[in-house]
Amino acid sequence: MNTLTIEGWCKARGASRSTPAGSFHFRVSEPDHLRLEQAEERLQKTHEPEALVDADMSRMELDMPQGCGPLSDCQWRVYLNENQRGQFHLVGHRASDGGLVYTNAVMIDQLG
Repeated sequence: MNTLTIEGWCKARGASRSTPAGSFHFRVSEPDHLRLEQAEERLQKTHEPEALVDADMSRMELDMPQGCGPLSDCQWRVYLNENQRGQFHLVGHRASDGGLVYTNAVMIDQLG
């Protein structure tokens, strides 16, 4: 498994801007890593703009910043950068109010 600490953001419903939330600490399981790589390959072949991959919350060991609260859903958003290399970030919604929660992006090949 790969352990990551990435800065994240929250955007309340109806808000025009996201606000910094602090650091998200989580693990990307080997099955999730494989799904991220498969999504990257699919995007390279189909030229779709992005793909959403369900995250396995049972293996993630997600530690969120205080005030973000538990998530009602959690996915990996995968997209290609200008060099056609895959990047991903965590995307979800707060269970308390449905606000958007997301992290900064990471290159898939950095999971190695």
